[in-house]
Amino acid sequence: MNKFGDLTTKSIEELEAIADKVRQRILEVVSKNGGHLSSTLGATDIIVAMHAVFDSKKNPFIFDVSHQSYAHKLVTDRWDEFDTLRQFNGLSGYTKPKESDNDYYMAGHSSTSISLATGAAKAIGLNGEEGERIPLAFIGDGSMSAGMVYEAMNELGDRKYPAIIILNDNEMSIASPIGALSRILSQTMASPFYQKFKSKTKELLESLPESATYMAKRVEESFHLITPGILFEELGLEYIGPIDGHNIASLIETLKIAKAMKRPVIIHVQTTKGKGYQVAEGVGKEHWHGVGSFDLTTGDSVKKTAPKASTAIFSETLVTLADEDNRVVGVTAAMPSGTGMSAVMKKYPERFWDVAIAEQHAVTSMGPLAKEGFKPFCTLYSTFLQRGYDQVIHDICLMNLGVVFAIDRAGLVGEDGETHQGVFDISFLRVIPNMTIFAPSSNETMVKAMRFAKDFPTPCAFRYPRGAFRSEESLSSEFELGKSDTIQEGSETLLIGYGNGVGRAIETAKLLDLTPTILDLRFVKPLDTNRLVELAKTHKKWFVFSDSVKMGGVGSALLEFLSDAKINDVQLTTFEYKDDFITHGNTTLVEESLGILPAQLAKKII
Repeated sequence: MNKFGDLTTKSIEELEAIADKVRQRILEVVSKNGGHLSSTLGATDIIVAMHAVFDSKKNPFIFDVSHQSYAHKLVTDRWDEFDTLRQFNGLSGYTKPKESDNDYYMAGHSSTSISLATGAAKAIGLNGEEGERIPLAFIGDGSMSAGMVYEAMNELGDRKYPAIIILNDNEMSIASPIGALSRILSQTMASPFYQKFKSKTKELLESLPESATYMAKRVEESFHLITPGILFEELGLEYIGPIDGHNIASLIETLKIAKAMKRPVIIHVQTTKGKGYQVAEGVGKEHWHGVGSFDLTTGDSVKKTAPKASTAIFSETLVTLADEDNRVVGVTAAMPSGTGMSAVMKKYPERFWDVAIAEQHAVTSMGPLAKEGFKPFCTLYSTFLQRGYDQVIHDICLMNLGVVFAIDRAGLVGEDGETHQGVFDISFLRVIPNMTIFAPSSNETMVKAMRFAKDFPTPCAFRYPRGAFRSEESLSSEFELGKSDTIQEGSETLLIGYGNGVGRAIETAKLLDLTPTILDLRFVKPLDTNRLVELAKTHKKWFVFSDSVKMGGVGSALLEFLSDAKINDVQLTTFEYKDDFITHGNTTLVEESLGILPAQLAKKII
């Protein structure tokens, strides 16, 4: 049920009051559940204004990344359910059409919205609905760093499909004098008079002799050079802005003008991150982008006792490797804190880079560094490495260059859900020639895996989970290419763990009435074939534990080996994930729903 009714019928005062209530509701729920905070607070006024002008069931509302869409959920039909945000069987932290018909598209990765809006505009035109429906793409300035955005704008501007792009700018700043001038110019450019004048001027220019047209166009271009919109105008988009993103009356007026233009329009809106919650307001407060539960009064996080995260081990070890060897360099794509790269970037800013949301560029740019004798660590979340897949194949592996892919957030990631689960990397990397793939299983093996990777001459990738490793394994051997490590000697039954799956195998083994052999596989490409042949002689039941999809995963690699080795008397069962997208929620609850808690697995083995 929509708590506020039809926003198109509300007064400005009523809309402002609704925005305040929405912000308060977001703060109440996110402080308990965690989630994305500063960006969604900053976007609230814009979203309220969008709903005051457009019907989201009729006009596609397309949110880039969609982590800032909480206000959209609250002003449509999810106010009462909002307490379940990011909880198992509750509301998603992103837009999700299965959740509401007010959500046009599912999103969780950045820089897709303008492409989606272009596709929606094409479909609207083909359906003969131009003038009745118009797509709106809501995109943050951070997402504008990806090349896909410009590919989409290039076509949209060329084809002139009616669409509105709302650029939520919460980082860029304009000095006071220029800012004042820009506001005056923006108000002028957004007015019906100016738009009509511009249209008539274009008609006039087309009728003038070539020399006069040239001079007139130079005058028009010089006018635009003192506004921020010249790039968008050159791409064929009408530009309006900057607009105050917290002035609902101004936003509504601008959206109505853009709607009437029936051309592709970009509205440049400036907002304050964390608007309405002073503790989180403003730039330079990156930790308020995505938060865990916190005290709403003080802003202090509700700390939970937890072992050291694998990302922290990665961060510490990378600094050590960089201290020891000046050939060690690295890159991440807009996630320096999340990937643990911040510390080494601060210490060695000339050797470690954040290239913004540009995974393709991040991957490719490391190739020449490897070719020139450096040792690049390309550090990305598993779900984001998917965006640079062609570059891994074409620009790194084809050249057989020694780039290290450090894959963070491998396996289940909990509340972020389907769009962020890091479950495909083994499957999509395993098929690439020249790629070596391995995984640590504990803090100690993480350090040893990284040292192995640093000295490895050709492309390699290792994965590690969000949070801490399940295993506390110690006194392990050094990493050696294609060699596994036996953690426990047993008989008949073999538990094969890979990466964080080793800890799950160890936990499961404790619940069995038998003593299985536990093998830390370590390498999925190449496999330790000699050891596996030896084990196949005495162990006829193999069980595979890996936080990855079953299709093309660790179990598949082992079955291929058994087939090639013509070993027919081994029964292999893999506990990898089925062929489906995995929902969001508390990780333990998600694991229980998948049937992969140690107690559940022990029953299956028995």
